[in-house]
Amino acid sequence: MAPAVSKLRAEAGLGALARRALAGYLRLLQLYPVLTKAATSGILSALGNFLAQMIKKWKKEGCSQKPDVSGPVRYAIFGFFFTGPLSHYFYLLMEHWIPPEVPLAAVKRLLLERLLFAPAFLCLFFVVMNFLEGKAAAACAATMRSRFWPALQMNWRVWTPVQFINVNYVPLQFRVLFASLVALFWYTYLASLGK
Repeated sequence: MAPAVSKLRAEAGLGALARRALAGYLRLLQLYPVLTKAATSGILSALGNFLAQMIKKWKKEGCSQKPDVSGPVRYAIFGFFFTGPLSHYFYLLMEHWIPPEVPLAAVKRLLLERLLFAPAFLCLFFVVMNFLEGKAAAACAATMRSRFWPALQMNWRVWTPVQFINVNYVPLQFRVLFASLVALFWYTYLASLGK
C-alpha cells in the first residue's frame, strides 16, 4: 500500500508543480507580455537549433563532434529580439486591423500573415542569421538566392494550417507561445538547411 500512496503523492506533486508553473507563466504574461514572449521564443528557438544539431549528429553515427554552442546562442538571440517581440506586435496589429467580426476575417488574417508577414519575417531571419554568423553581405545575398524560396515554400506548407488555427482560434495572449512551440520544429528544419 505504501508504494501506491507514494506514487499518488508524486503524481499529485507533479500536477501541482505544473499548475504552479502555468500560473507563474500566466502571471508573467500579464505583467510583462513582450518580455515573457521574447524569453519563451528565445528559449524554444535555441532548443530547436540544438535539436537540429543532435539530429545531424545521430544521422552521422559514430560522430564524436560536440554540439556547436554558437548555433543555439544565435537562435536564442533571434527568438528573443525578433521572433517574440515582432510576433507579439504583429498579432496585436492584426487583431486591430481585422477584428473577428469582419466578414471573411479568418481568410483575411491568414492571407495577411502568409503573404506579407511570413516572407518578410523569413527574409529577416536569413539576414540576421548571416549577420550573427559574421558573414559578408555577398554571402547573405547568396544565401537568400539559394535558400529563401525553398524555405518560403516549406514555410507555406508547414505554417499555413498552423497559422490558420493560431490567428483565428488561439487566444491573443497565447499566439506567440503556440507559434513558438511549432517553431521548435520549424527552426530545426531551418537549421538543417545550413552547414
